[in-house]
Amino acid sequence: MPSPSPSSSLSSSLSLSPPSAAPSSSSLAQATASHRPSSLMAARSVRLALCLAPLLLAGGWAVTNRPVVYEGVRRLVAADPWWLLAGGGFTCLNWVAASCVRQGALPDRVPAGQLLASQFAAGAANHALPGGLGAHAVTVRFLRARGVPLDRATASIGLYSVAKSSAKTLVLLVFLAASPAWRRLGELVPDGRLLVPLAAVVGGALAVAGVLLTVVRPLRRPVTGMLRCALADAREVHTRPCRVAALWGGAVAMPLLQGATLVCVGASLGLELPWAHVVLAYLAAGTAVGAAPVPGGLAVDAALVWTLVTFGTTPALATATVIGYRVLTDWVPLLPGAVVLSSLIRAKVL
Repeated sequence: MPSPSPSSSLSSSLSLSPPSAAPSSSSLAQATASHRPSSLMAARSVRLALCLAPLLLAGGWAVTNRPVVYEGVRRLVAADPWWLLAGGGFTCLNWVAASCVRQGALPDRVPAGQLLASQFAAGAANHALPGGLGAHAVTVRFLRARGVPLDRATASIGLYSVAKSSAKTLVLLVFLAASPAWRRLGELVPDGRLLVPLAAVVGGALAVAGVLLTVVRPLRRPVTGMLRCALADAREVHTRPCRVAALWGGAVAMPLLQGATLVCVGASLGLELPWAHVVLAYLAAGTAVGAAPVPGGLAVDAALVWTLVTFGTTPALATATVIGYRVLTDWVPLLPGAVVLSSLIRAKVL
């Protein structure tokens, strides 16, 4: 009887070997399922923290400033509700104007309703990060979810900021030329001894940024790429009349709507200042310290109280007006904005 060949015995041994060496699909599915709950819980914890951070910041400020909050609330309870309602209408229009500027700064078209919802939710995120970074982060996530490349989304943030600051400065210059109250602003100019260290700090920051961009190549490449994309998108945007109207029209409307909200709050409290002086006070305070890295616009609020007092109102009434303005524009929309932010994240719009 012939003996089996070595090749046949080798094949039979391979065919009879147990398949446990290779991982099965069921084991992979079990491993994935075991890791999925932890990752989902971590993601939910991060989302909950992002939604609750603005509320905790606002609550902490209210606890540490109880007398000021009590005085402001006491005056607001007796305020004219119709003027406050008008101020709420101007606040809603400000979100529409911000959405127009966001769309005007981007060549790609995005859904208008989702863009407006993202700008409403961005107000809640703005309380957690300074200098408007919260709103910019929400906008970048929204644009990335709509398929916009990262460099173009970042470039649109730069164009939005440039248009917003340029339009606000232009509106301020118009009010300075039209209102005689600009003479009182000279009292708000800091002493020359303060301007020297301030100029030194700004110059040092610019010098450090220039050295980093020149020396660090991994940092220079993305920055130069973003600048090229920003210039290309700015040229493309300004070839479309609808984008130009949305960008610059919305940028001019935003400070006017915010100033109109402050005028309505002041009128509800009996602030005896002309509306042009109130808008000028808002523009001057926001332009002077609007870039200060303080969450929630606290630096602007302090400068605004100081400016209103310089224009002739009492400190208590100026404080109540600014608190009412902040309540109407930030604190009242804070909880709905956090809910919308969470809903947009759950719906994967962000």
